[in-house]
Amino acid sequence: MNGTYKYSLDEKGRLMVPAKMREEIGGNLLIITRGLDKYLWLFPPAEWKEFSEKLLEATSIFQDKARLILRRIIAPAQDVELDKAGRIMIPPTLRDYAGLKKECMILGIKRFVEIWDEDQYMEYDAKNEEVFQDAVKDLNIRW
Repeated sequence: MNGTYKYSLDEKGRLMVPAKMREEIGGNLLIITRGLDKYLWLFPPAEWKEFSEKLLEATSIFQDKARLILRRIIAPAQDVELDKAGRIMIPPTLRDYAGLKKECMILGIKRFVEIWDEDQYMEYDAKNEEVFQDAVKDLNIRW
């Protein structure tokens, strides 16, 4: 599920999932939750199951920071279904968290998708250009 797409959120809070991504998902159910930088994560069920289980294994409910992580990522997760037009209804609490207004950026990152408010994404991308350039240099990938 790769690619960057721009779609508009409609007045009912629905967002189109790109056709290419829908094909790769292979079903109508997705899981949506909070991301880390005021965006949303969207997972196919199998990826969500693996991710959430690993997160639960790596945390302990007896540690303050672990409980915070679980409350911020696992607790707000909700099932959303693709409608016949290929849209998902983004729950109001998650729309508010991510600051989604009208124009949204959808970023496919192989195993999951990020959904950003377009203005916030553009600001984030521009602000982090130097960090990105440094990170690329640090990768040390030989190709």
